[in-house]
Amino acid sequence: MLADVQFDIRDQAVVAKVTGEVDLSNASQICDAIGEATPNTALGVVLDLSPVDYLDSAGIHLIYRLRENLRARGQKLLLVIPLDSPVQDSLRLAGVTQHLAIAPSADEALADFAPARAEADAAKTPPEDSDRDTPQGEPAV
Repeated sequence: MLADVQFDIRDQAVVAKVTGEVDLSNASQICDAIGEATPNTALGVVLDLSPVDYLDSAGIHLIYRLRENLRARGQKLLLVIPLDSPVQDSLRLAGVTQHLAIAPSADEALADFAPARAEADAAKTPPEDSDRDTPQGEPAV
């Protein structure tokens, strides 16, 4: 079975849900598709691997390559890997779980973006004008 990627934008992050098998035959295309689907305005990507049945070393390389590509754009990568996932052991043995944030669900991964989302929203809010309460013609003290 080939892999498929479904995209959804939620809370200023791209959720990329990968299904099927990720191997040398499709890993590069999956990475490119995720990069193309991620706007510069997104806070990052939640890569949902929960429905993945098989992931080889090319899939592990895809994760690291995607992380570096996003990091260069000021974005971050979070993985969704349930404890009972078939790829959990492969990623743990490869050290991926030590180097990237892992969540058991997409909702929990999206919660990790909350501080960055609040910071981005605050940057969009114009500062209050301190002279607003001062009557015209009188200098502000």
